[in-house]
Amino acid sequence: MSAPRRPSDPSGLERYYVLTGGRSGPGGSASSLDVATLVVSRSDPVPGMQHEHEEIIRRCREPLSAAELGAHLGLPFNILAVLLSDLLDTGRVEARDPVPAHDAGRGPDLALLEEVLSGLERL
Repeated sequence: MSAPRRPSDPSGLERYYVLTGGRSGPGGSASSLDVATLVVSRSDPVPGMQHEHEEIIRRCREPLSAAELGAHLGLPFNILAVLLSDLLDTGRVEARDPVPAHDAGRGPDLALLEEVLSGLERL
């Protein structure tokens, strides 16, 4: 009986372990990231940078949500959050709340909600 064959190209869990350096989740400022968080680059990639970090910086020249970024890179959110944590700690990207601060405490537009409810009732 022969030993199980190992793939020559890391994939799945092994690949994620290598990408994150064995870390399972983000720490520090990145612990509050969610899928709606907008990410925007603050610098250009530098030589010798990890490929995934370079891709994040390139794709986020314009604000991009963490969900969209993960889909483009084919990475689960928790793995992406670890990579974003690295970039946030070095100041290479910025994470923004998708709802502007001046709108956050205002709540929903009640007049608009009443119009929607009225329209639904007429159906």
